[in-house]
Amino acid sequence: MKLGILIETEEGLDWESWRTTYSTAERIGLESVWLSDHLQSPWSARHGLETWSALSVAAAESERLVLGPLVSPVTFREPAIVARMAEALQSLSHGRFVVGLGLGWNADEHRQAGIAFPSVAERSRRLAAAAERLRCEVQVPLLIGGSGARGTLPLVARFANQWNMTTASVADFTRVSSQLDALCGGVGRAPREILRSVAFGILVGEDVRDLRARAERMRTCVSPIAEAEDVLEAARALGWLVGTVAELRARLEEFAVAGAERIIFGHYNLGDLSTLELLATLA
Repeated sequence: MKLGILIETEEGLDWESWRTTYSTAERIGLESVWLSDHLQSPWSARHGLETWSALSVAAAESERLVLGPLVSPVTFREPAIVARMAEALQSLSHGRFVVGLGLGWNADEHRQAGIAFPSVAERSRRLAAAAERLRCEVQVPLLIGGSGARGTLPLVARFANQWNMTTASVADFTRVSSQLDALCGGVGRAPREILRSVAFGILVGEDVRDLRARAERMRTCVSPIAEAEDVLEAARALGWLVGTVAELRARLEEFAVAGAERIIFGHYNLGDLSTLELLATLA
């Protein structure tokens, strides 16, 4: 199974942390590094590096990593601009770039930035237009993220090379993946044509004691769990996968059986590079 990490740019990501993170990920053998694409944190006034600029630097300074946004809202940029940017990063990375797109979800973020946030139907139309342009103009793998049965999955079935769903639930992934299978059949595509991945936040330790120590350090990184009585339970409530290395390895095996080919771990404590070392042992 392919293992990658997702970094939330909007949580104050700076150049030093970014460079340290992707260089470490490449050194220890992780397959991919992804960046969220948001203008601001939903939890605070923080913001960080611009996603596509940061990916350009990683593309130039790495040699092996698969790189991409997970995912860029189609409301942020016109399809022609996305196609030009994707083409440039694919060339810069020598074929390691994946353009990840989605409908977008944060209406408040759009409002504060003065960006229109249209209906799901209109955003679906824009995503289809972007996918059509990418398919016709550039040779870049397209990942579509999301699980909406009406707005997103039909577009995955029609256009995507890859699909990502945010969930730590094997049952939920299995259910939505089955829906995608049926949609693929309806448009004449083999379900196996689409690489499937899941993304979720992660809290992992070598053993229970180590897990709780890492959880306490996470308080300073993620606002919603800062004041929690039990950080482990608060992380689970956010939809994270929480456990020891042995427990996580068992869960990843379940995802593999369900058809997930890539796991993308949300990595929030950027100062804790030892967590990346633990994640690399799960491959």
